[in-house]
Amino acid sequence: MPETKKRARAAELGIRIGRLQRGKNNAITDVPGVLVGHATVFQGEARQDRVQGIARTGVTVVYPRKTIWDDQAYAGCFALNGNGEMTGLLWVEESGLLSTPIGITNTHSVGLVRDAFISYHYKKNPASRKSWIMPVVGETWDGFLNDIYGMHVREEHVFKALDSACSGPVGEGAVGGGTGMTCHEFKGGIGTSSRIVALQRREFTVGTLVQANYGRRYQLVVDGVPVGREIPISEVPGRTDFEEILLPPQHEGSIIVIIATDIPLLPDQCRRLARRAALGLARVGSISSDNSGDIFLAFSTGNLINFSKLESNEEAFAVRTLSHEAMTWIFEAVVESVEEAILNALCAATTVTGIRGQTAYALPLDRMMQILRQYGRAR
Repeated sequence: MPETKKRARAAELGIRIGRLQRGKNNAITDVPGVLVGHATVFQGEARQDRVQGIARTGVTVVYPRKTIWDDQAYAGCFALNGNGEMTGLLWVEESGLLSTPIGITNTHSVGLVRDAFISYHYKKNPASRKSWIMPVVGETWDGFLNDIYGMHVREEHVFKALDSACSGPVGEGAVGGGTGMTCHEFKGGIGTSSRIVALQRREFTVGTLVQANYGRRYQLVVDGVPVGREIPISEVPGRTDFEEILLPPQHEGSIIVIIATDIPLLPDQCRRLARRAALGLARVGSISSDNSGDIFLAFSTGNLINFSKLESNEEAFAVRTLSHEAMTWIFEAVVESVEEAILNALCAATTVTGIRGQTAYALPLDRMMQILRQYGRAR
């Protein structure tokens, strides 16, 4: 398994991103009803002469609410760069509705996870009258550490992630779908964060979860400081010998961003939130390179959409929403939480060695804080 050396989240290190208050767990699960589950697949001894059988991968699932299979949520999506996949987005774009949990895994396991979602629902609900299911499953590439052609994510792993999904603190770094991912040439993976927004004399929550697997080291920015440029590969080795690891020189990786909120929003407003994820990503240094799959999905649990509960003669139903003028404050929460979720993925991730003995080294937290202090951004 990944090393167990104690790591810390950005806030625990004293890094303050933005001005808004974090939620109780500083996680996407601070949005009422949202659940997260992981299944980590970590097997095979790392050796320089070995690829097959070395699994550094997994799957992560996000439930907008436990009853999402029937009680749909309004949603919107945006692809900043489309060299990647998230199944089901054509229907999200067309209908504005999300009707399954969201899965995140590696590039070659998307189909299996999608199919497992369908199998899971019917095994749990044999009397279901749903005529079809359109699962939403995204991916990033973990082939630097993982035997990605080995298809090591199985149906039982997907079922485990779905069954174990819960509220509260969320595992970060080298866990679930993030097990084999790298970010800015350091170990990356799953990260999450949240913000509280005061609207209409009450508090709402915006939460973000990312699977971060993108970027060059020199691009990494932490709270406005070019941390990546200050840590040379002579100090911490990086993913730089592209010929030896069979990667093209321009290979950058990808990121999936999931945004959740209990603010009552319509699909077009969710789509606007999804676009703003790009700004949080940029604040950490991404340029969204040509072969990066930067795909964002936002959903609102503020309305419960269950067409089966409508009376047979009803063609319309009431929903709640906010004026567009209120969106500015929600945009701020999205940008801050995306930025911090990425930093949490980097801060939580531990060093992992995989195929061919290749290693993704953890971002050195002491060194990062030293650099931030040098730039006057930490005490």
